[in-house]
Amino acid sequence: MEAFLISTGIVALAEIGDKTQLLAFVLAAKFRRPVPIVAAIFVATLANHAFAAAIGTWITSLLGPDVLRWVLGASFIAMAVWTLVPDKLDEEDTKFARYGVFMTTLIAFFMAEMGDKTQVATVALAARYHSLLAVVAGTTLGMMLANVPAVYLGDRIAHRISLKLVHGVAAVIFAVLGVATLLGAGAGLTR
Repeated sequence: MEAFLISTGIVALAEIGDKTQLLAFVLAAKFRRPVPIVAAIFVATLANHAFAAAIGTWITSLLGPDVLRWVLGASFIAMAVWTLVPDKLDEEDTKFARYGVFMTTLIAFFMAEMGDKTQVATVALAARYHSLLAVVAGTTLGMMLANVPAVYLGDRIAHRISLKLVHGVAAVIFAVLGVATLLGAGAGLTR
């Protein structure tokens, strides 16, 4: 349950103001059809994070517990720093409009999430907790918690959220996880 809850919280916070959330705003404004956009975000996130979690689980089989602890601790601290760097949306992320609302969103979201903070966080969380299903369920829920309101409420909520505060809280959580992992907390959770 801890893996699910931490994965949900971290990704929900890290996603606020992230490139993929900006993409959700753009797609919602462009197509004004929230149901297929939300469905495509869910499918793209589930596929992307399942792949990322599988990589994270695989990494645990390659590294010994001590090396894994240092790699994960450093990864979480790096994620804390990366979370503080604002994202920008590329024109490339919305170029698939000719495929219809669902496919455009699916392709654009999947591609935008490749190598993104939340995908990297999913790899690290899966390696940390060695619980593929709980991490994928949590990170997917976290993405949906951040992006569904973006699709439905868009500009009405975008200006009311302090992105610096949200990113700061997410960075602190990543940093605490990193330091705790380096200090050996949860050593029994990784193989």
